[in-house]
Amino acid sequence: MNELLHPRNTEVLSQLAGSRALLGFDFDGTLAPIVASRDGAHMRRTTLTLFTRVCRLYPTAVISGRSRPDVAARLGDAKVRYVVGNHGLEPVAASPHTEKAMNEAREVLSRLAQVTPGLDLEDKRYSLAVHYRRSRRKREARAAVLKALAQLSRPMRVVPGKLVLNVVLASAPNKGDALLLLRAKAKADVALFVGDDVTDEDVFRIDQPGRLLSVRVGRSVTTAASYYLREQGSIDALLRRLITLRER
Repeated sequence: MNELLHPRNTEVLSQLAGSRALLGFDFDGTLAPIVASRDGAHMRRTTLTLFTRVCRLYPTAVISGRSRPDVAARLGDAKVRYVVGNHGLEPVAASPHTEKAMNEAREVLSRLAQVTPGLDLEDKRYSLAVHYRRSRRKREARAAVLKALAQLSRPMRVVPGKLVLNVVLASAPNKGDALLLLRAKAKADVALFVGDDVTDEDVFRIDQPGRLLSVRVGRSVTTAASYYLREQGSIDALLRRLITLRER
């Protein structure tokens, strides 16, 4: 992996800034630090100020696992052109098939959460997130969730995150699908996407050299991303660089 902000990659960002580019970002762990309570997640003041300026200079998208209204409420005054929730599914209208499948999963996981200490079910309507950060027996809690999901009548896609299991219908669109759709909608020649978690690998695995710049927060030997930022706090340096290059 290449560190995106290393001087040897200056030309990469310069070309991006001079192109018809769409900038895409995950929220938790990317624009905002990871926190113990998901309700407390927010951008640092400096990040929000920089991000607001970036949104004035580039067409920008935030593609999050949170519900669309949830993540939209955390973007302050930034004029984000596209806000996508539920791992790429929202605002696409859900079909009755999707609603029925998620209702079944919701009922099963709600019952499980009631009898499993430390298990927390986050209901995002079109997807579910089962958090087990507070469980004292994390391995057993995770196994119980996977076992329950395996018994559902409709197949679910389970995407592991940081002490969370994200649950969506197997046929649902993902973040990669969403980014490609938005790039076409924005009539952009190239897209940059920055993310930090397993769900962002759906974007990183898209093999389109020259048309997609994939960036992971934190170095990893297993990621499909081409570049990385050292840590979440490095997002401010990236935003500053994007502003400076675009204004030139």
